Amino acid sequence: MRNTKLSKLWDRLHSSYWFLPSIIVIAAIALAFAMLIVDRNATDGMENLGWIYSGGPDGARALLSAVAGSMITVTATAFSITIVALQLAASNFGPRLLRNFMQDTGNQVVLGTFLGTFVYCLLILRTVRGEDYALFVPHFSVTVGVMLAIASVGTLIYFIHHASTIIQASQVIAGVSTDLDGAITRLFPEEIGTTASKRQQIIEIPANFDAEACLIEASKTGYLQAIDDQELMKVACRHNLLLWVKSRPGKFVVEGSKLVMLYPRDKADRKLAEQVNNAFIIGRERTEQQDVEFPIDQLVEIALRAVSPAVNDPFTAIRCIDRLGAGLAQLAQRDFPSPYRYDHDSNLRVIVERLTFEELVGSAFNQIRRYAQSDAAVTTRLLDAIALVANHTCNPKYQAVLRSQAEMIQRGTCKTLSEQQDRENIKRYYSNVIQLLEQHVIR
Repeated sequence: MRNTKLSKLWDRLHSSYWFLPSIIVIAAIALAFAMLIVDRNATDGMENLGWIYSGGPDGARALLSAVAGSMITVTATAFSITIVALQLAASNFGPRLLRNFMQDTGNQVVLGTFLGTFVYCLLILRTVRGEDYALFVPHFSVTVGVMLAIASVGTLIYFIHHASTIIQASQVIAGVSTDLDGAITRLFPEEIGTTASKRQQIIEIPANFDAEACLIEASKTGYLQAIDDQELMKVACRHNLLLWVKSRPGKFVVEGSKLVMLYPRDKADRKLAEQVNNAFIIGRERTEQQDVEFPIDQLVEIALRAVSPAVNDPFTAIRCIDRLGAGLAQLAQRDFPSPYRYDHDSNLRVIVERLTFEELVGSAFNQIRRYAQSDAAVTTRLLDAIALVANHTCNPKYQAVLRSQAEMIQRGTCKTLSEQQDRENIKRYYSNVIQLLEQHVIR
């Protein structure tokens, strides 16, 4: 992925609650100074403009003070509503979903609008002077302040509507599903360097790699969020190396643990180890930037909370399963990238840990299958999702994975469901999956 570090920086800024509001506040400060320049250079005849504020200094002070005071009050209320929304999200959907709420642009724009209006009014208010001093009433600036107040009222109405919709289960699930679709589109297929033939992939791995390779240890502890693939390829080409990456985005790495195997070992030194480590972005949390499994785990977490005895909400779990099935159906139609990466001269430079279709299917279905065995509605929807994926692939390896999942679901539910009719329904759905898998074969 290009510009990995810039993308990571933007992801951090986008996830913060201060960046966008700060930009809006700075824009409000610039607007205040610009409007004051306009007022100081304004000519006579403003009284002919009916839409311009035409009152005196006392009225201007009262108006700006009222707007500034109301804006800071509304800002405090908006903060309170946002904190309540975050608490509800953490309890209902899981703490890992908080990052999605922090990235919500609507809330950040609302907060920035309120604070920007407040700062603007303060800056204009300080310039209003009465007759005891050199009389100055910034008519245009006060008018713009009124306009900002009206815009803030509209923003408040939007915020109330937005805050009540973003905590709905359907909206949260749809948002995570959008992240999953984006990650699939971005990462499959993905190349580092140039992919060569399978014959070259096998022949060009040195026979003495294990004996002559040197271990590069991780310099930080945390989740591997992304790999700067271009930088890693540049390091390998510059020093004529073969690098075998022993972790992948989404995995937790510990300082001093195995990160990369470097071949040959005689070229390894401390500076080279630092260059290799700089290509790995490690943070406190997982992200979907290069980790397609992360949004899958988020959907699974929502589903597991929904089927728990404390919540008992199978409809939310069914929504999650529908989205998981749609995502896996997309993955089943895409080529998974090869673990072998070549430079432009077809020299093997990087070997990466590859995420497999079997692992993704297991991440999507295993936990839900285990915890929802006694729920016939959730179980039948799991088989429906497997049938959907089966309808989009002719790959025999993928079909074997889907068949295995369907068999485990059928065995588990037939042991736990007490009603004969429920067991018969499960068998019927299972038979439908097997029939689809047999129909979609490679010709």
